[in-house]
Amino acid sequence: MEKNINHNNPFSSEIVAKQKKDGGWNIYEKYRKTTSKVKSIWDNTEIRTEEGTRLIRELFEKSVMDHPKSLYFIKKILELSASQNDIVLDFFSGSATTAHAVMELNAEDGGNRQFIMIQIPELIDEKSEAYKAGFRTIAEIGRERIIRATNKIKNQYTNNQYTNIPDFGFRYFKVDTSNFKENKDISEISQENIFEDIENIKLDRTELDLLFEVILNLRLELTLEIEQKEILGKKVYFIESNSLIACFDENIDENLAKELVSYQPLKVVLKDSSFKSDSDKINFEQIFKEQSPETDIWVV
Repeated sequence: MEKNINHNNPFSSEIVAKQKKDGGWNIYEKYRKTTSKVKSIWDNTEIRTEEGTRLIRELFEKSVMDHPKSLYFIKKILELSASQNDIVLDFFSGSATTAHAVMELNAEDGGNRQFIMIQIPELIDEKSEAYKAGFRTIAEIGRERIIRATNKIKNQYTNNQYTNIPDFGFRYFKVDTSNFKENKDISEISQENIFEDIENIKLDRTELDLLFEVILNLRLELTLEIEQKEILGKKVYFIESNSLIACFDENIDENLAKELVSYQPLKVVLKDSSFKSDSDKINFEQIFKEQSPETDIWVV
């Protein structure tokens, strides 16, 4: 037999008294679950793809994607499964609904979730609205959506709709071949192309292309902080403070070495073709050997 403190509504009482066989009483405090089982079927209007289409049209002012996932659907999944500091990976990111959801949740609850979006460069139909708007792949739509969603959330923050402003920075990478040319046999080098073949870096690649390949080759994280400075007229990249310093400008000499050695970096990366002569390269390396012997010089 149970005796409850609240006799008018025994189910609402937090205290339960249960009589023992010897006539005494055991007093219990009720434990009420604060969670509930998630429903197996979700059929709310806001989680349907129609809502995803509406939001895409609102962001782009035209329908650039057919039947994208609903933003609220992804947010609900994240609320149920991810903590505020998790990294969310979407292997089939499409229009980057997941990235949008992560940023919006961070703005709502002050979380520090991060996202990784992966999308093959699937070509867009030439007759579609997206193609007419200038997009050529689905990945391009996803990238643009992240930018537009960022601006929207910033505006809502300015209008006091959100109390937190998350970090909106993201990096966009494409899978490609190496930035370095394959080594040629001397017999394959023609007189007409001799100077082009001396340069071991492909002509259509940028300094940032080269920098990130170096980062990958060193097995460093792609999310490391990168700062660009101008030193003696040269563009110099500082990765994670002064852990790694890289410069790919031309005509590097000992004067730049004297400036860079003061940072005592762990590693310095340079292009072999950046030196006018072998003596310039030897002098550069010698300055570091004398003043920062722990620094590793890597010439690519």
